[in-house]
Amino acid sequence: MFPLFVFRMSAGRVSEGAGWISWWGFSPARNLLSLGPVKSDGEMNVLLVGSGDPRHILKTINDSPDKLNLHIWLIENSMEVVARQLLLLYLTLTPQEKMGINEKTEVFLELFGNTQIRSQTEETLRRAASQLILSVTETTEDVMNPCLNTTLLKFKERDELARIFSLWLQQTSPAGSSPVMMSKAWDYRVRQHLGTRYDSRKGCFDWDLTMKLHEKGCGVVSKQQYMQWREKGLAFEMREGIYQTTNPTLLSTRVFSQKGDRVGVRGYWGDIVSSPYLSFGIETDDKSLLKTQNGQHLKTAQDLSFANMQGLFQSLSSRRRCLTTSHSDTEAEEAPTLSQQKSLSLNDLMQLSGVSVTFLPLDSLQKLPQKQKYRHHFNTVYFSASCVHQLDPMMRQIAAPDAVLVVELAKYILDLNKEQEAGFREKAASLALQAGFEPWREGSSDDVHAVFVQQKK
Repeated sequence: MFPLFVFRMSAGRVSEGAGWISWWGFSPARNLLSLGPVKSDGEMNVLLVGSGDPRHILKTINDSPDKLNLHIWLIENSMEVVARQLLLLYLTLTPQEKMGINEKTEVFLELFGNTQIRSQTEETLRRAASQLILSVTETTEDVMNPCLNTTLLKFKERDELARIFSLWLQQTSPAGSSPVMMSKAWDYRVRQHLGTRYDSRKGCFDWDLTMKLHEKGCGVVSKQQYMQWREKGLAFEMREGIYQTTNPTLLSTRVFSQKGDRVGVRGYWGDIVSSPYLSFGIETDDKSLLKTQNGQHLKTAQDLSFANMQGLFQSLSSRRRCLTTSHSDTEAEEAPTLSQQKSLSLNDLMQLSGVSVTFLPLDSLQKLPQKQKYRHHFNTVYFSASCVHQLDPMMRQIAAPDAVLVVELAKYILDLNKEQEAGFREKAASLALQAGFEPWREGSSDDVHAVFVQQKK
């Protein structure tokens, strides 16, 4: 998952903690259009490479003016991540009259960050997966929803998506064949990561929290919640409920070499150290949620995640294209749960005015410059920490003349020390320079993302 230079810096141990697949990112949600010089064009094209989750998508849409035509393009490095992105966007676009804001927030965060979910959430997942199968196997090339556009994916990739959605249904079906035990899969990863320190794991967890996450400014991540996530993979428990159904969206297949043969093992291969709290739970515009008393935060990262997602869902609903009669917020909160509704097809989902989200084939980054449509097309390009090694001089051919390049840094990859983190930043800057970009010096840069602008000729 991570570039070779990261493995070298950390002697390979980073792979154990950060994992081999990006179920969530290593940075908070950002409005990508706010990074770099301000632009006021009526149309913007944003390319995200390896973002892993929809945090930047939702934040960028939410903070953009209604009059802006915003086109977001996604390239991921595995179809399992594409499947999750589609699911989380499907939930986001479920109309309020079909699912109230509170329920939507709970279901979203459960599926986003919990290895095990409630039975009600499982039912919602089954209905969504069934509809997503229909959407990706649809023979027509018509786009059913502009924010869930998979028509540019290869046929074999759409077949793979259908297979993944079907696996979700099998995993949650009582008649499913030999389902993966998530608790065992999670524990296997923890044992592999800690080795001989496994028996003193609570001390290791506490060290990562207090000496790393808290030192990096994430004091809002509470000890109780972080320890539970490190132990069981449960990040969000928002109400009394039984969390015992495997969340199949966090399962993937990793290929091992065994006596010369390649063997696929299905299990949990994502992050087990940094936490899903980073995406939506460590920053907020509502400063009242960051109050402290005697040096302790009164609210937790779970509280911030819930409040931030509620706010995003509420705001996105107001951007809904007027296709049907709108419902009041009061009616929405009294809406029946999605589990009581018939499955919603993609045509029934909200359409956001002036917004599109298009999924591109996994191998398309190197091929985009060959297509006239994408020549000097993208105003903002984002690379995650796990994909920064793909940044090369071909970028100049697809970047607009005033393009901004945003690179996620390694601040929250906790297995790296400060020297390795600095080395990552230097390597990212070097790759950006080779691609024709220089650091943006006018704005205040942070240690989470590096921002670059095209070099002056």
